[in-house]
Formats: sequence, structure tokens, C-alpha cells
Amino acid sequence: MNTPYGTIDAGKPFDFGRTAADYAKYRDIYPREFYQKIINRNLCVKGQTVLDIGTGTGVLPRNLCSYGANWTGIDLSEAQIDTAKELSQGLNISYFAASAENPPFADGSFDVITACQCFWYFDHKNTAQVFRRLLRNHGSLLLLCMEWLPFEDEIAAESERLVLKYSPHWTGAEAVMHPIEIPACYTQYFEPVSHEEFRLQIPFTRKSWHGRMMACRGIGASLTAPQIAAWEEEHQKLLAEIAPEHFTVAHYAAIAELKKRDGIIL
Repeated sequence: MNTPYGTIDAGKPFDFGRTAADYAKYRDIYPREFYQKIINRNLCVKGQTVLDIGTGTGVLPRNLCSYGANWTGIDLSEAQIDTAKELSQGLNISYFAASAENPPFADGSFDVITACQCFWYFDHKNTAQVFRRLLRNHGSLLLLCMEWLPFEDEIAAESERLVLKYSPHWTGAEAVMHPIEIPACYTQYFEPVSHEEFRLQIPFTRKSWHGRMMACRGIGASLTAPQIAAWEEEHQKLLAEIAPEHFTVAHYAAIAELKKRDGIIL
């Protein structure tokens, strides 16, 4: 993926398709509490059609399809979509390789649009209008993310420093708990309904935390093979020194719901 926003990694290109295998193994880590927050809002439930933007390997649809919604996922990366299809065999989920800015669906096709861990990559002036067009009357746009907290967790902090050693322009570092930032262009088409931020302790082993870091934008999605190999050797040595075999890493999650404003002519 080449983001149009130079503020992300100073414009350095990245492609999560390069790390689809690690993404599938190590980024399906949202706890049940995270999903229950969505269901408690009466979103992504039976009787609703849901479009998951930037679906990656289909983590959100795969974990929520049991609640009865009719799910579709799209992602810019064909490799990610291929992996999502493989992992979703036997589940009633449709996947397409498509961008958030140009999804192949008719107006009013969905009750809910979700965007998990990807909202900051969008061309917002475009997607604000696209999402409104795709949603039915009273439809919801649900934005979600979960980030580790390096200022509260030593293992996260040390791993983050090592990512920055190899990817000094990586802008995924130094997260603190905060609401999801909604660009002003959305307010013409959507009414903010609610937002919530909450802390979580996510369990890992050395192997799974190494895999989680490997699948981040600053490593597996952007570095060369020799750089990745060097980082892996150094990171595994670091974890052997600072982390027990089993541990938790402090994270926070954020959820924001926006409701489609009706009666606006685009």
C-alpha cells in the first residue's frame, strides 16, 4: 500500500500483503471484551449487512460472523484477501480486493461499515462521501483500533525501540490512549454517536509477540529480506533477555460510532 499521506512513515511505501502469513498467525489478538463492546451497541448482529473496510485477513468478520450479520470484507492487498478467504472456509463471508475509496458496491448496500486498524490510511475527503453512499438510512460507521502502550509497558517499549532502529521513519511508535480522531470532512455526512477508550492486557508468548511485531508496518510490510532477518535475530535475543516465556502487554482499544445523516444530496 502506498499511502497518500506523507505524515505516515515519511511516505515510505509498505504492503501488508508481504506479511500476510504472519498477519494471519499473530494479529488475530483482539480479546472477547473488544468484540462484546461492538455487539452491545447492537451493531454487526443478525439482520444487518456489514462491510469491513481494510479487512486484512478477515479478523473482524471471522470473529463476529457467529452473531448472524451478513459480512463482506475488502482490502487493497490481494494477498491479504486470498489469506482471508482461506481462513474463512465454511463461513458465510464474501471478500473482494478493492480500495476504501473505490469499493464495487451499489448505493445503500450496507447497514454498518466497519474499519478496524486502518482508518488513518484513507483519503478522507473521498471516503466520507463513499461511506455515506454505501450506507442505508440510519446506517452506522464504526471505527476501531487497538494499540500497545509503550509508556506503560517495558516489553512494548523495548520492542518499539528496535523497530525504530531499523525503520527510523516509522510513525507507529509512542501511542497513548486517546479517542479516534475524526477528520472534519465526516461531519457533513455523519453524526458522532459515541466513543469509548479502554485499557486491556493482551497475553503473549515470546514467539507470538515476536510475530506480532514482525507483522507491523515498520518491519514485515516494508523492510527488505536481509533487514527483516537482522531485526528478527536481534529481537529474539532481546526478548530472551527481558521477557518471560508468557506475559501480557498493556494495550488500549478505541471505538467510535458515527451515524449517517439523512437527506444530504451529494
